[in-house]
Amino acid sequence: MKTLRTMREVRQELAGGGRIGLVPTMGAFHEGHLALFRAAREDCEAVVVSLFVNPTQFGTNEDLSRYPRDEARDAQLAEAAGIDILFAPSIGEMYPEGYATWVDVEETGAEGAARPGHFRGVATVCLKLFNIVRPQVVYFGQKDAQQAAVLRRMIRDLDIDLVLRVMPTVRDVDGLALSSRNAYLSEQERHQALALPRALEAGRSAHVEGSDPVAAARAALNGLEPEYVELLDLDGVTLLAAAARVGSTRLIDNVVLEGALR
Repeated sequence: MKTLRTMREVRQELAGGGRIGLVPTMGAFHEGHLALFRAAREDCEAVVVSLFVNPTQFGTNEDLSRYPRDEARDAQLAEAAGIDILFAPSIGEMYPEGYATWVDVEETGAEGAARPGHFRGVATVCLKLFNIVRPQVVYFGQKDAQQAAVLRRMIRDLDIDLVLRVMPTVRDVDGLALSSRNAYLSEQERHQALALPRALEAGRSAHVEGSDPVAAARAALNGLEPEYVELLDLDGVTLLAAAARVGSTRLIDNVVLEGALR
């Protein structure tokens, strides 16, 4: 595996062609990331993983400064997974002095309402990564299903020749969706956080029985105060999505009610 820092290096390394897969990440790798790496490795001749904590998708008073960072560990995991290129650019490489161009997406529900400007930052950095790497396929996890839907629409609206694949959420044995931010949780907070996936499962059961999934999920949150519990229709797939804070840690999760993510 090669760890590259500049766009020029990445383009030169990939000049030989072949089917390229890209997994955009902010690092702090866990089994959820590794599942994406494996899917890309099976599909593609060359696999690029980007490692960039993107400041433009963090809002005021969010956790940019304390977001977990351990590039040496991440590089070891990526290499063991058979990744060809770890692209770890600096902020100055991605947003040089005078940078002033943004992808302005319309997204008002759930994360769009809870984190104004978040998807603007996500769409902008991902479009830059798509243009740098020129992949045929990109990979995201279901936990970030709304993000994936925003990017899929951007791909469609801007006529980008690219396939976006969504892989199932990877969960710990206790049901908590794997997230880099889980590292913030104390033992007690982790126990409290289990109310989030359990509430979503209660909502899914209610939906199957013909009841209100949002009301059922809210009733099962066991004291957690949600930022939102909403139904989302993403490309014909209906999800029950929720966000809540456990201590100072913000967690998101979702379950599919109808359809299948792909």
